Amino acid sequence: MRKPPMTAPYVPQMALYRQWLKERRGLSFANFEAMRRWSVTDIDGFWQSIWDYFGLRSPTPHSAVLASRKMPGAVWFPGASVNYARQVFRHVEPAHAAGLPALISSGEDGKLAETSWPELKRKAAALALDLKAKGVKPGDRVAAYLPNIPETIIAFLATASLGAIWSLCAPDMAAPAVVDRFKQIEPKVLIACDAVTYAGRRHDRRPVIEELRQALPTVEHVILHGDTAGSETRLASILAGHSAAIDAFEPEWLPFDHPLWIVYSSGTTGLPKPIVHSHGGVIVVSLPLATLHNDIGCSYHENSFGERFHWYSSTGWIMWNCQVNGLLGGTTCCIFDGSPGGSRDKPDWTTLWRFVSDSKATFFGAGAAFFANCTKAGIDLAAVGDLSQLRTLGSTGSPLSADTQAWFNEHFAALATRNGSAAQADMWWANISGGTDFAGAFIGGNRELPQTPGIMQCRLLGCAVEAFDEQGRAVIDEVGELVCTEPLPSMPLRFWNDPGDARYRSSYFETFPDNFDGSGRGPVWRHGDWLKINPDGSCVIYGRSDATINRHGLRMGTSELYSAIEALPEVLDSLVVDLEYLGRDSYMPLFVVLREGTALDDAMKARINKAVEAGLSRRFLPNDIFVVKEIPRTLSGKKQELPIKKLLLGHAVEKVINKDAMANPGCLDWYLAFAKDYLSKRGGAA
Repeated sequence: MRKPPMTAPYVPQMALYRQWLKERRGLSFANFEAMRRWSVTDIDGFWQSIWDYFGLRSPTPHSAVLASRKMPGAVWFPGASVNYARQVFRHVEPAHAAGLPALISSGEDGKLAETSWPELKRKAAALALDLKAKGVKPGDRVAAYLPNIPETIIAFLATASLGAIWSLCAPDMAAPAVVDRFKQIEPKVLIACDAVTYAGRRHDRRPVIEELRQALPTVEHVILHGDTAGSETRLASILAGHSAAIDAFEPEWLPFDHPLWIVYSSGTTGLPKPIVHSHGGVIVVSLPLATLHNDIGCSYHENSFGERFHWYSSTGWIMWNCQVNGLLGGTTCCIFDGSPGGSRDKPDWTTLWRFVSDSKATFFGAGAAFFANCTKAGIDLAAVGDLSQLRTLGSTGSPLSADTQAWFNEHFAALATRNGSAAQADMWWANISGGTDFAGAFIGGNRELPQTPGIMQCRLLGCAVEAFDEQGRAVIDEVGELVCTEPLPSMPLRFWNDPGDARYRSSYFETFPDNFDGSGRGPVWRHGDWLKINPDGSCVIYGRSDATINRHGLRMGTSELYSAIEALPEVLDSLVVDLEYLGRDSYMPLFVVLREGTALDDAMKARINKAVEAGLSRRFLPNDIFVVKEIPRTLSGKKQELPIKKLLLGHAVEKVINKDAMANPGCLDWYLAFAKDYLSKRGGAA
């Protein structure tokens, strides 16, 4: 008999795990921080407990938990065999027997569709066998240019089930940005959509597909999602297949560290970094993140019956992967494809809230910028439909401001007086901070801990996170560099095509390399965020500590923006900084040096913006454009992005810029005056 949808779990997931540790391991802790310290000191004991608690399976036993305790190069669970798709499909029978769907999906038309668990498995099997017939083998790359629809998840599971490596770009990304990513990994198959609808407009993607065909000579097969493809290459035709072989299909058993997907995180120089994560690492890290810290339960378990998990994301953001990870725990996932704010002509920040109501989501996550836009629009939560099932809000991408969180708390408390939701009377936020780099989170939530708007509740279990000062010393109640001092199972296996792991090491381990503090310790992971750990263990993220652009949670390297802008003959040089900081709106000014005789009029601004949109995406359009005589550079010719960013955040010039190391120190006066004016308008230093 089908039970009614859940309201709130009777027991928080963290409490269930803590009780299990006591009963099965004889472990008791005075508080959460004591349990966290155990998890990062007894590393083998903690991660073995995660394997056992979630009942992970392998036909072959592992000989150790962490065979090599070093960064990079940690070796996890050697001997174990896993498969991401197998872990998902183990929930097919019990979830379907309980009458629960695997996916609930919708787009801008507002129509809801359900994908059952058996249908999810059958379609993934049909595509897997088709890919296999096309010659796809373990280790081959399957690239996808698809929106946030069920077919994308199915294509990913089909790829993973064969041991092929998945890589995905969002169809709002322009062809040059997609080529920069996919050409590095040399895919054998491309799965792409012929059109996409966003903000009320349909965009033809066939020209982009043709550019990808020309730029990716390794692609042997193209499968199209849409109506323009022939039946033999149409994704829908493949997924409609039925056969005894499809019914009998099972995903391959793979080594724990077999590559699962390649995701991209951009630094300030060079091409986007193609990051390789493993099947086992993603499984074993995502389960405690989603279940214990985000308190997302299995949909068919009595304690969390009817759980429905929605985290709004494009397919170009790591949160798409994290949304799909909900399936690993047997949770119904709710996915939305389209603009969260309505059309350009008629902005509507209730769009996602109506989807949350229609899908009866119990957990709703989004980027911090989305929630801020909702408050500015003054949305009426009471008018969007029945939100009574919603018990948790999640936020990431950039720091969530205290004002935004408090606004929603107040409005949900008012809503609770009408709908009787005890959870909404004191809404709990799962505010997380992590990244594409390791497909997880370092900082997050715990339903059992007190919460204060603007502050994240805790460092996550298994995450040896500290705030380091410039000397590499851990500090409390001071802002420092976010570092991780011990390995995590989901840290990258490597970067694709990175001989000797040179780029991987320089991305995370150059700031604090071997023996950086004279103690003989190995390298420490530097993440690139400013972090303050409060005395009670709660945390505040203050934004990026490097020059990477972070627009609403989507990271892009400045070099990619420069490539697009400086291709214009009128633009001789450029510099961009992103001033997202402690929950303030992302403000991204662009400074350009123009060819003599060129004015920065509306037409020139439009050309620059068009170049950004064509080369990257509209998401990375600058807020303002300013003409300058020179871009500040070091003696070696590097653009001084980070010093200019720090100036605009209120740091003293003598602390952020060494004029003796500059090739053109005379240009600083203009930037100092600009920073003074900017800060005075913003109300002082950030």
